[in-house]
Amino acid sequence: MKCSLYLAASCLAFASPALAQPLEPAERQTVLQGVDADLVSETALQIWKFAEPGYQEEQSSALLQQQLTEAGFTVTPGIAGEPTAFLASYRNGDGPVVALLAEYDALPGLAQEATPDRAPIAGQWGGHGCGHNLFGAASVGAAMAVKHWMDAAGVRGEIRVYGTPAEEGGSGKVHMVRDGLFEGVDTAIHWHPGNSNSAAQSASKANSTGKFRFAGRSAHASGGPWLGRSALDGLEIMNVATNYLREHVPDHTRIHYVVTGGGGAPNVVPDSAEAFYYVRSPDPQVVKDVMERVKKAAEGAAIATDTSYEFQQVGGVFSLLPNDALGQVMDRNLRSLPRLAWTPEEMSFAQRLQENLEQKVDLASVGEIEPYSVRTDPDSTGGSTDVSDVSWAVPTVGLRVAAFVPGSPGHSWQNAAAAGSSIGTKAAVLAAETMALTAAELMQSPEVIEQAKAELVERRGADFVYTPMIGDTKPQLDYRGAFTGSE
Repeated sequence: MKCSLYLAASCLAFASPALAQPLEPAERQTVLQGVDADLVSETALQIWKFAEPGYQEEQSSALLQQQLTEAGFTVTPGIAGEPTAFLASYRNGDGPVVALLAEYDALPGLAQEATPDRAPIAGQWGGHGCGHNLFGAASVGAAMAVKHWMDAAGVRGEIRVYGTPAEEGGSGKVHMVRDGLFEGVDTAIHWHPGNSNSAAQSASKANSTGKFRFAGRSAHASGGPWLGRSALDGLEIMNVATNYLREHVPDHTRIHYVVTGGGGAPNVVPDSAEAFYYVRSPDPQVVKDVMERVKKAAEGAAIATDTSYEFQQVGGVFSLLPNDALGQVMDRNLRSLPRLAWTPEEMSFAQRLQENLEQKVDLASVGEIEPYSVRTDPDSTGGSTDVSDVSWAVPTVGLRVAAFVPGSPGHSWQNAAAAGSSIGTKAAVLAAETMALTAAELMQSPEVIEQAKAELVERRGADFVYTPMIGDTKPQLDYRGAFTGSE
């Protein structure tokens, strides 16, 4: 049976995962004592205040690098041609190499006070509506806890932190994978803030992102419009053609865009216009094919309006490959820890915020853990992540922790508010503890790592050759520039 690339896992039968070597109670306690809950929380709130968009995370990256340096890690900044990226490593001898991924970029247009009602922050552009302030702080906290345990228990190996900027559309990790920076890593661990607690492993959508820029000729829109060639007309015709394309693409495909530039005055024929496009699908090949059709829509629009266009590839990611061997270890560690419990003040905050939501989900769900499963069907995929490319390079495992009020939509001001509150930081601490325990167990369980590697080979195919969606494109460090006036 021939399997589609993204459905390969559903066509495979895996042996029962080997059991990770459980930590002795004293070792487990050492790991958990190494998680500095106060530092994780304080760091998360500092990065929340910085609210720096992709490839502009200078303060956020510097803060995390400083903490890791002070903790005894060797830190290399600016990896993969990304000034706000870094690699931090602590190695005390031969042994497994375990990597933790850390994100810290904010989203444009989601500046929000840490209050349960809509309250934009004056003069601020970005906001952590995806909770990456929590993500980065918890991953660094987990890495420092693992180092603390390695030193105390005399465990040999290497713990790494990859500081990965621009997850939101900039594909920061893809450049790292393409440059071979994950070679030698045995397994990678990540997490993400969510509306629930789960170590279930699932797929994600592959995507390709880029900007279409049209160029025309300006003229007086009333006195001599025939002398002009409207770049905005070209862009709008492209958008119309693309919208008609939606009927004729494979199921589960998503196409979305925003117009990021279209002229400055109605009485001037615009000589430049720009739109930022995303194409997504569970199947990377579908993404490539559909984006080529979108480019044909742009080409036709340019011909129709006597303008020209260019395409700037901004990002592109594969679909996420789940790993059951690692997922079961993560799930067991998540369940071994005390469940999240909100204080009366946090519950009041959540209830007030929930008044602004369409969905009213039982708030008691934050203390529950979803059943473990591994899903690769198209309905299990929602957003996209550059963690996906890491998962095609090394066995990768992740979890979600309830850092947002249940029922909150993704990429929302509601999530930004929760990420700046104790609801968010409490979840970050639980994530740090879960990741630290998982990393420590894997460092003592070479048989699980080997099984995870075998599972990866089966899922992606023995003959798989990695060709990134971004091709040989350099990191597009200015991809948020159109919003800030720096482009």
